[in-house]
Amino acid sequence: MAAAVHEMGWGEYLTQDFYHLSILPLLAATIGLAYAARPTAGDELPAGFRKFQMKYLTVWALCVAADWLQGPYVYALYAAYGFTSAEIAQLFVAGFGSSMVFGCIVGTVTDKFGRKKCCIMYCLLYIASCMTKHFKQYQILMFGRITGGLATSMLFSCFECWMVSEHTQRHNFSGGLLGYMFGMMFTVMYSVAILSGLAGQVVADAFTFGPMLGEGGIFYTGGYCCPFDLAILCLIVGLLLIIPGFEENYGNAEGDASSSLMDNLKDAVRILGKDKRALLLGVVVSSFEGSMFAFVFNWTPALNSTTIPPPHGVIFALFMMSCMCGASMSTLLGSSMKPATRLNVTFASGFACFVMASHAVASGAEDNLRLSLTAFLMFEFCVGVYFPSVGVLKSEIVPEAVRGTVYNIYRIPLNAIVVGLLLSNISMATCFKLNAVLLLISLGCMVAISTAPSTSSSSSSGDIEMPPKTGIGYDPVETDVLTEDSATTATVVGRRRNGGDSDYV
Repeated sequence: MAAAVHEMGWGEYLTQDFYHLSILPLLAATIGLAYAARPTAGDELPAGFRKFQMKYLTVWALCVAADWLQGPYVYALYAAYGFTSAEIAQLFVAGFGSSMVFGCIVGTVTDKFGRKKCCIMYCLLYIASCMTKHFKQYQILMFGRITGGLATSMLFSCFECWMVSEHTQRHNFSGGLLGYMFGMMFTVMYSVAILSGLAGQVVADAFTFGPMLGEGGIFYTGGYCCPFDLAILCLIVGLLLIIPGFEENYGNAEGDASSSLMDNLKDAVRILGKDKRALLLGVVVSSFEGSMFAFVFNWTPALNSTTIPPPHGVIFALFMMSCMCGASMSTLLGSSMKPATRLNVTFASGFACFVMASHAVASGAEDNLRLSLTAFLMFEFCVGVYFPSVGVLKSEIVPEAVRGTVYNIYRIPLNAIVVGLLLSNISMATCFKLNAVLLLISLGCMVAISTAPSTSSSSSSGDIEMPPKTGIGYDPVETDVLTEDSATTATVVGRRRNGGDSDYV
């Protein structure tokens, strides 16, 4: 990018095609919405919230950066090693397959043995996965894909479970602030994605790719290996912050000495069977995120053109800016529109995006590239709204005792959809039509969740409340309320482990 700007100047660079013409308007919208979504000086935040927010978001930024740094270079690295397309597909299937197979185990371990421990394990597993990328050896790379699949399951469940428990249980911060935390969490994630893309490109270009010990060696350095080394650095720093900075928290089942991992899994399955909303939410998560991964696999070939070669780095940055706009919009609408309503609008809009995309791709005309890009940017905006909104909804519906287990159960059909797509050979137009159907399924389930009776008493605002979280192994602890609007009584119930020193206050 720097070389292109130096050669033609900013004016020509930003106006050379419709991709580059989109940069400044979308950047302005991103900055404007992020500024509008910030907390103002007049906002009264409870004591300790800023410290908690910075602690979590710093760790989250580092750990999610490690994931973003790897994404653009996994396929390229395997191809540079000389593996065939079939072998590369097998490696990708192994990663998603391990996440699918071990998802339930990861969830039950998270709830029973502690969310902090699993955040630490995420860092260690992903470090191991990144280290294997230096080896031009199929079996070693396969091991790295399996550990990477396990780590991915932890990244998108353990950290969120830890944050929700700390927010609602230890600190008793309000539900409104939880929505704000989710908005900031994903705004940070998309910001990090853009920076990771730029940093990964810089380090990949800075060092020559090749075997360390000369021709015939299996240990490679430089080039496409460098983004994985940068990811290791992020994970080490994140690990050093987690160990002293995170307090441990658990699901309720951990306090019961007689409970086992299988008991926790049975409890989660029993809840899904008894609570219609929890089951429908799983369908929502699997359908929407399955369509998202299907889109990830197909947007590159959908924009391929001989007359206007797609600038993939610019397009990726545009996607992330659209996601940031969606996350900021979710924050702005948090006080006026319930998460379920936001999701209904999001799924309906996403359906329209894929109908538009399938029409553009099926026509085969390069004149429809603008239509495809517009549909893709609109869908990425929907993705930005989706994650903060569904995060709040999951925190309200899924009981604390089995939160990690249920979150990972939700990912099993998601990974099954991804594996099926990797093993199939459907056309792009068919894939986008399938995505539109998945969005309709999500919309139907979301409407059903909105109308389903709550298994717990409803609040005055009509939002769904979580089932009671105190249970076996914890004693109630009365503490001072931190905010006036976080509760309607003078005391709140925290949790303290029997025989332990830590209080949830």
